[in-house]
Amino acid sequence: MANLKEKLFLDFPATSTEEWMAKITADLKGADFEKKLVWKTTEGFKVNPFYRSENIQDLKTADALPGEFPYVRGTKKHNDWFVRQDIVVKDAKAANAKALDILFKGVNSLGFIIEGEDVTAENIATLLDNILPEAIELNFSTCNCHTVKLLNILVAYYKSKNVDLSTIAGSVNYDPFKSILKKGADNAGWVAQAQEVLAAAEALPKFRVLNVNAVKLSNAGSYIYQELGYALANGNEILAKLTEAGLDASAVAKRIKFNFGIGTNYFIEIAKFRAARWLWAEIVNAYDADHEAAKINNHAETTTFNKTVFDAHVNLLRTQTEAMSATIANVDSLTVLPFDVTYQESDDIAERIARNQQLLLKEECHFDRTTDPSAGSYYIENLTDSIADQAWKLFLATDEKGFYEALKAGEVQTAIKAASDARFGAVATRREILLGTNQYPNFTEKAGGKIVLDGENGGNGCNAPADLLPLPTTRLASAFEKLRLATEKSGVPKVFMLTIGNLAMRLARSQFSSNFFGCAGYKIIDNLGFDTVEEGVKAALEKEADIIVLCSSDDEYATLAPEAYKLAEENHKFFVVAGAPACTDELKAQGIEHFINVRSNVLETLRIFNAKLGIN
Repeated sequence: MANLKEKLFLDFPATSTEEWMAKITADLKGADFEKKLVWKTTEGFKVNPFYRSENIQDLKTADALPGEFPYVRGTKKHNDWFVRQDIVVKDAKAANAKALDILFKGVNSLGFIIEGEDVTAENIATLLDNILPEAIELNFSTCNCHTVKLLNILVAYYKSKNVDLSTIAGSVNYDPFKSILKKGADNAGWVAQAQEVLAAAEALPKFRVLNVNAVKLSNAGSYIYQELGYALANGNEILAKLTEAGLDASAVAKRIKFNFGIGTNYFIEIAKFRAARWLWAEIVNAYDADHEAAKINNHAETTTFNKTVFDAHVNLLRTQTEAMSATIANVDSLTVLPFDVTYQESDDIAERIARNQQLLLKEECHFDRTTDPSAGSYYIENLTDSIADQAWKLFLATDEKGFYEALKAGEVQTAIKAASDARFGAVATRREILLGTNQYPNFTEKAGGKIVLDGENGGNGCNAPADLLPLPTTRLASAFEKLRLATEKSGVPKVFMLTIGNLAMRLARSQFSSNFFGCAGYKIIDNLGFDTVEEGVKAALEKEADIIVLCSSDDEYATLAPEAYKLAEENHKFFVVAGAPACTDELKAQGIEHFINVRSNVLETLRIFNAKLGIN
């Protein structure tokens, strides 16, 4: 059979890149290849429409093996990962009961988020009762100023239980720059504090206690290369300052944990984690640390930046693709946030679904059985090289000043705010799609009654003065959600589709306009078509419409639009033309003000109509 297959393939002549390009150029019929087919990513590099074996011949990643330096294909020779679920500890006994319950439901990594004042020996003993630390991964997060106390309590507790401390794996989330990124509060004594944390963790050799929380950058709206580049600069700042203080580079590197976010840019997210392992290995290697120390420990968490309140079950699709990216890319552990995390404390069903999203990838899709399945893909290998190149440039530029100094100067926060603003602009104009929010909304959904919270769990803790610039925290969908919530509160306007003329164009523009105004939660009244403008306006008046949208073809607007506008004005209705006809200027000269089309800023247009309709 093998020989037959080999012969079969030999029957097909090889096609050169030049022949492919000749065919593509012919099919483009004079259109520019670069403009038509080359994707210019927001990450700062170009992506070609096709790749071939010759595109990976000179890449350093192409010959890498799993578990071998520089670890681009993984720090281990398998693809198993920890399924993690975090628990906000409000009551230690209740949190312990929940932890024991979810351990029987597939979780093998626990994350406890504890307020600083609750870090007591009694609470920790209650929290960890009957949990076997040797069998799972344990992670703790509290405010920085209580981290040493927490570590001392953990060591004392497990010693009292005669547990071999060298067998316990996990982390304590001490992040020296958390106060700046979250609250704009400086932490000038972070180097000494980090040394105290390391000293307290000495008895727990498998605990990662110096954390790089790049997920905060992801949740603030950073581009992928920014998240990676700044994360590397963050990690190197910790490594550099602690080695300058006399600590061993290998020992410090083995204590650093990277917590990344995951967005829905599927293939580039895969490339990000591959590049992260590679670049961090090179950084650690520059300190003459051993290769074991150069293995990055990376946890991934689905981002909140792109999650929505309206049509929230779409969040399940987002988190599933995000989980797939992370696990294909061979992360060490993963948290899939529940789909309802944007508006309430997640219920049991939402948490169960989030757990099962990972378990399905393991038990039914067998993602854990193939190490780095993306390796050798011409596309992903090139993405890995490209994202590594962009992130490395940012790392070098930031490291030249120092990550801490860049934070104090607000350079990191300003750059991420600019990226976030650009993404908000892209969503407003539908160049970036949030399904169910700025495209194909659920017209009849009401969400105001289900919103319980819209914030972040876990305190920062230490009450330092906030005189620096924090990261932005607004979600991508928030502006559209604000519009819809205002509509719910003030009363739902009616938008009437006056469809007339060319059948194909009126149907297409009616659908476009329905989706457009549906993004603000307006009630849409669609129609099959009218024979005359007068008939259509009469029907709109009978339905008590607030806005009349004329849906027809460009050629017909020159005569239909003025007539419809006059009738709408006489009856005090707002009038809109769906499209961008050649006669737009002439129509504007006759008083027609509102046009909607694919180039419209959806958000700003809807804000204008909300204001006109008295919706605040």
